[in-house]
Formats: sequence, C-alpha cells, structure tokens
Amino acid sequence: MDNQGGITVQRALELPGLRGGLPEVVACADRLGRTVRWVHAGEVPNIASLLKGGELLLTTGLGLGTRPAEQRAFVRRLADRGIAALVVELGPRLTRLPATLVDTARAAGLPLVQLHREVPFVAVTEEVHTEIVNGHYALLQRAEEVHRRCTRALLDGGGIPQVLRILAGFTGNPVFLETPDGQLLYAAGPVTDAAGDSSGDADTDPLQVWEGLRGRREAGPPANAVVVDVPGGGHGTGSVRARVVLLGVLGPLLPVHRMAAERTAGVLAVVLMQARQEEELAARGRGDFLTDLAEGRVPAGNAPAQARVLGFRPGPGPLLPVVMRLSPGPAPAGGWAVLARAVLEELASVGAPVLLGVRPVEGRVPLLVSLRAESERTAVADRVAQALRAGVERAGLDRATAPPAVVVGVAGGWAAASAGLRHAAETATAAHGLPARPWYDARRLDIDLLLWRLREHPDLAAFVDRAIGPLRAHDVSSRPPLLPTLESYLAHAGRKAETARELHLNRQTLYNRLARISELLGTDLDDPETVLSLSLALRARRHTTAP
Repeated sequence: MDNQGGITVQRALELPGLRGGLPEVVACADRLGRTVRWVHAGEVPNIASLLKGGELLLTTGLGLGTRPAEQRAFVRRLADRGIAALVVELGPRLTRLPATLVDTARAAGLPLVQLHREVPFVAVTEEVHTEIVNGHYALLQRAEEVHRRCTRALLDGGGIPQVLRILAGFTGNPVFLETPDGQLLYAAGPVTDAAGDSSGDADTDPLQVWEGLRGRREAGPPANAVVVDVPGGGHGTGSVRARVVLLGVLGPLLPVHRMAAERTAGVLAVVLMQARQEEELAARGRGDFLTDLAEGRVPAGNAPAQARVLGFRPGPGPLLPVVMRLSPGPAPAGGWAVLARAVLEELASVGAPVLLGVRPVEGRVPLLVSLRAESERTAVADRVAQALRAGVERAGLDRATAPPAVVVGVAGGWAAASAGLRHAAETATAAHGLPARPWYDARRLDIDLLLWRLREHPDLAAFVDRAIGPLRAHDVSSRPPLLPTLESYLAHAGRKAETARELHLNRQTLYNRLARISELLGTDLDDPETVLSLSLALRARRHTTAP
C-alpha cells in the first residue's frame, strides 16, 4: 500500500492471483511503482475510452488488433489515458507479445506485463480491490491518529498552535491558518516529534514561505497546495471561519495529508467557535516571531520581510523594543485576545507603527515600536507603558499581588532590536519585586539582571546573609522593622531629610534607627564600600530563597 491511497503495480504482481500466472515484465520495469487505483478487464479495441486512469488493465489480447498500426494505437491510447499498467495473458490468441506492442509500450512509458499461465481475472480483480480497500482504510487510520493527537493536545491544555504543529509534523511541510480573505493568522513549520513523523527541513521558516506565496496568490493556490475550509457554522460568508493551507515545499502532499487536514479543520472549527481565538492566535503568531527574533532564530537580515507578512511596516527610524511581564496567575478565558486588542487600540494614539505579540506561557507581551528618531524614546516609552497597563486592566489581567513590569530596551536597527528584546525579556523577569514604576529602563537594571542570573548560586544567598542577616533576624522578632528604613536611606543616597519625609519620621527617630542598624550590622553607613555592599544585598534578597 502506498501513501496515495492504492497499491503499486509491483505489489499487485506479488499478490497470489497474478503471481500464479508467472508474470514477466517486458516493458518499463522501472515504473512498477505506479499506483493502481482499480482493476479492469476487457477485450474491446476502444477499451481506453472506458477508463479513467490509474487502472490495471487485464486482457487476453482480443482487442489489440492484428496489424502493427492497430497495436500501436491501442497502446498509445491506454498510455494517454494514464493507466497504471497493461497485463496480457498469453494463450491461444497470443503465444507471445508482438514486438510492435512491446516497443510502443516502452516508448510510451507504459509498464507491460505478460502472463505465461492462465489466471481467473475475477479472482485477480477481487484480490487487488481488497488490497486497495485495505490500503484506504490504513490511510484513514493514519489521518484519524492525527485527529486523536490534536484532540489530546487540546485536552492537555494546548491550543491551536500545538494543533497546527502536529499537522505540520505529520505532513513534513509548513502549515498555515488564514482568514477567509487571506490574512495570516498563524504559521507552523514541521518539527520532529515523539511520534516520529518526518520533519522535513527544520531550517525552512514558514513566514518566508508565506511571503513567497503571497506574491503568487493572485493566480490562485499553487499546484502543490492543499486548502481546506474551517467551517464557521453560519451561512454565506459566515460558513467559512478560516482556512488551513498546506504547502508542499519540502515534500509531496499526498491524499492522506488532505484527509488529516480535513480532520484537523474540524478540530479547529470547534476551538474557534468556542473561544473566538482568531485574535489571540494572530497575537501569538506575532509573539512567536518576536521571540524567535530575540533568541536569534530569525536573522536580522530576514526580519523585515517576515515582519511585513505580519503587518509591521516600520519607518526608516530606529526600532524600540519593549517587553511587559505579568505577575503569575491564571488568565480568564479569552483574556489574551482581549489584551492584544485593547493594547493595540490604546497604542493607536501613539501614532507609530507597532508590532505586538503575546506569549501566554511566559506571561509576556513583547513589542516593537517604530520611532522617527532616538530622541522620541522617553516620550514614546511613557505612552506605550500607559497603553500596556490600560490594556491589562481592560482585559482583566491585572493582579492584586503585583503590577505588570514594563521594560524598555535600547532603540536601534533590526540587529539591535533582536538583542534589545532578549535583554528586555530577561530584565522584565529580574524586575519582579522592584519598586513599582511606569516603566523600567533595561540599561539601568543590569545589576538586577546579573543578580537574577546568579539566583540559584549558593554564594549569593550567603552574601545576602552576611550583609543584612542581622537586620532580617531583627525584623522577624522586633518592631519597628529596620530593613525598610535602610532601603529608603540607600535609595535616597544617604540624604536623611528626604528619607525621613518618605518614612514619615522625625529626624531624631530616623537617627536612632540608623544608629541601631549600624550597631546590628557592625558597619559604618557613611562608608562607600559598605553602602555598595548593602545596596547589592538588598537587591539580591529578592532572588534568594531565604525569607
């Protein structure tokens, strides 16, 4: 059984029915891999007009004709019809095949087989047809297995991206989900998975493939494509919710792949109708691109073309990378779609091209903003941070425990944007627990990022304990706590008047607390080395497991 939904000529010759006739291939033995879709037996000269292509034709030669011209015409018509092979049973009518017949079959590329023993054609037909039906059933089983894996992925908490990746892995080709009017919602490339599906060329970026496809879509879908509608449950334009597009750029697309795509489309229809996920899916696709750019999987030279596929057309100025990280917690159903829409609506007032994505698993929202000039960085960052926080509130994703952290990276070209997104994403994680600000400048949090990277090293916890351990022990059992006083004092660079105002203390009370801190730590708070050590310890304690 081959993947086209039939059996090969070679396989048919190996079945008991034809094998009993002692088959001998006399022409085109190199083409026995052709697919047999049906078997037909006939003895009339115009038999070709009764065929559709792909048949294995059985005959005793009565319709071949007696003249060479008739025999040549007979074979050519069969070859033009596209039959899989011609099988001639030798006997009283023909004791051997005419040379004209053999030569014409060879020239036409038609496999020609002669049987040296009589066989019951009915038995051969039944046997081959049974094999073909069994082959179709095997293909259906393979397609159903894809359906089961997609369903299992959804039940395990996955979403449409996981479903599309399963289909891409099965076909060994990129898979796209697009809107009915041809806008890209999500692109998935083939990857090697646990089930052992062929992955094709993992280096082929699906967004690059899609960019190449867009230029040819005016002429209709390419020949090496499978397009399957995702039903929307309505009528007219509402009857199609989206489309699954398979492109055979890494390998041929087979009927089993269409079967799998049709079953996957049914799964996608249920998910889209239940959760209205198109907006979230598009936002996740943009988030995947931005993450791939940050992690170096998208070269800076390829990034502009792929960004255009996603609708981002920046101006000639620098790109500003921004990352927002939400505090951990479950999101309400559809919350990320609402967030993406709300933030984009809020960002419309900024008046600059924006590419915004979501990464629900990491709780991050990465984006790139096109600036006219570097001098706009602070003003645009203020407005972007405000839009992000407003979108979080509208989407119901604001947490009572901690506000989202917005980190703004260094503006520059695409290469700088790649490094800036990566730096901002890490810094947004490291900023957890810092005093709340509208946004953080990634360049000013490098110390916090370094300490966060060392969070699991035992020396960091030991350093914190040596530096401020006595104060932590004091605050557990005594009042008032002294750590907040030390934090405020260091934050104001040792300016006592400002520290007292922030803590709502009179100056003498502050002096007493600072003296007590010096006594407990055995240090001089006016010593620069001591101040540096204490400042680092206060920052590092957010990342250690000690209380």
